Amino acid sequence: MTLADILASLRVVSLPLNTRFRGVEHRELALIEGPYGWGEFGPFLEYEPPEAARWLASAIEAATLGFPEPVRGEVPVNATVPAVAPDRVAQVLARYDGCTTAKVKVAERGQALGDDLDRVAAVRAAMGAGGRVRIDANGAWTVDDALAAIRALSPYDLEYVEQPCATVEELAELRTALARNGIDVLIAADESIRKADDPMRVKALGAADVAVVKVAPLGGVRAALAVAEQIDLPVVVSSALDSSVGMSAGVAFAAALPRLPFACGLGTIELFDGDVVSTSLVPRAGLLRPGQVTPDPQLLERWAAPADRVAWWRERVARASAYL
Repeated sequence: MTLADILASLRVVSLPLNTRFRGVEHRELALIEGPYGWGEFGPFLEYEPPEAARWLASAIEAATLGFPEPVRGEVPVNATVPAVAPDRVAQVLARYDGCTTAKVKVAERGQALGDDLDRVAAVRAAMGAGGRVRIDANGAWTVDDALAAIRALSPYDLEYVEQPCATVEELAELRTALARNGIDVLIAADESIRKADDPMRVKALGAADVAVVKVAPLGGVRAALAVAEQIDLPVVVSSALDSSVGMSAGVAFAAALPRLPFACGLGTIELFDGDVVSTSLVPRAGLLRPGQVTPDPQLLERWAAPADRVAWWRERVARASAYL
């Protein structure tokens, strides 16, 4: 698929969110169409061309090759709770039909550990003793802060803590500190895999118990499957705040994995107030099913980005394509 082909089919949308997430209230995405269907190019706005190129490779794979054959017909999904006030937790969880696992955002800029404790307590109360609760700090804590926070939060029976610290070395140091302090909580690596030049360092340094893997940042479903095989850790498949088109790639990856021991972070469509398909890829009874997703032309028009933003994304595609 040439750059001219990509630009000829490119559609840019701005989808409204019902909850502020990563500091934004609208999610801009570019969609491309090829012989096998549609792919999504949606690197976050701050990502530079070399990193964005992997997202473009993922979109091209979906549009020109399609996805590998699944080995399972259903993928379990977790609910996602942004850094909301405790009194909004029940409202957020109610959007996720049948999900028995919740991922809770913590370490939000401008908030304190007390806010995290109140939010996680509200989630645990809503999920009940049988529900699974995991937290995600997006690398915001130092090792000492992470140790203190996890100690305080561990009574809520955490399934794991996702990316508590920024670097692989810090994750490895934290795992040692947790063991020395008798705190039995698993550590999951996310950014240390999807944003790393060498994702295998997580395994080499013993920095994590679980690998959180996203399709687009690694260059597509096939590339993500290769990383999952090489890293040889239990894998949780997660989304990158995708539309249903992008989400379908994550579901395809999860459906193709040989082992899938954890619920996947593929329910973030529930954070949107708009989508590019009429029937969004949202969990039913806590499950998603793999399959092709095709945008609705009317919804592409409804959520079309302004002309200046379309021009910006076209230029971004061109710059990213130089690194493929």
